[in-house]
Amino acid sequence: MTTANLDPARAYFQAVQTGDMAALGGLLDEQIVWHQPGANQFSGDHKGQSAVFQMLGSMMEASQGTFAIDEIHSLMGNGDLVAATIHFTGRRGDTSMAMDGVDLLRIQNGKITEMWLFSGDQSAEDAFWGR
Repeated sequence: MTTANLDPARAYFQAVQTGDMAALGGLLDEQIVWHQPGANQFSGDHKGQSAVFQMLGSMMEASQGTFAIDEIHSLMGNGDLVAATIHFTGRRGDTSMAMDGVDLLRIQNGKITEMWLFSGDQSAEDAFWGR
């Protein structure tokens, strides 16, 4: 089961990196729970596919389309969990952000049912996104 869950994780990151929202929608469970870290305007639990898409769309709007996962360093599976070490970037006006992170995906029946994100410098990410 561990190996099987790496494929949807790879497909998720490919969809995110290429902006393929249709593919992303096919990978996120309708009832997904997304745990966005920190103390910024996007932090908190987002429940359901539409809430997650709204949050992601707002992040892209706030960053003038620059927010991106530019590197996936590794994917590691353990049962229904897949951990990914990543690097992400973004710009807002004269402010930029670039840091490592970890995304932890719970995958069941080929769908991402829960997502936890971890930032290498949460204070810097909070300052970037603002309240």
